[in-house]
Amino acid sequence: MTSPNSRSIPDLVSDAFGQLAKLVGNEFDLARAELADKASQVGRAAAIIGAGAIILMPALVLLLFAVAAALMRAGLSDPVAYLITGAGAAVVSGALIAIGLSRLSGDALKPTVTLEQVQRDKVAVKEMVR
Repeated sequence: MTSPNSRSIPDLVSDAFGQLAKLVGNEFDLARAELADKASQVGRAAAIIGAGAIILMPALVLLLFAVAAALMRAGLSDPVAYLITGAGAAVVSGALIAIGLSRLSGDALKPTVTLEQVQRDKVAVKEMVR
């Protein structure tokens, strides 16, 4: 068995490239795992948006009719009461959509752990090459 100090340059270069290949493989595994996690996050966000839309529709129809009826009893004409109610419904729907879209933003889905690890690996490789 040879000591680390007596190894030849080709052996050292071969070991360095072997470690670099293992490092790149590990980075790909980390990226794959993180992207799978982000895909799961996208799926959950889409499910929340869908559930919100499905549950909101029938409830909103009933609530909108009740609000419009109350506005009509308060003395507003039918078209004005329906217009006010529809505008309120649009605001609520917009808020739900905005919440769902914020969960799908680029920053929320960026593989930050992988990017940080790649930066650390770049520094390590530069040190190894010196």
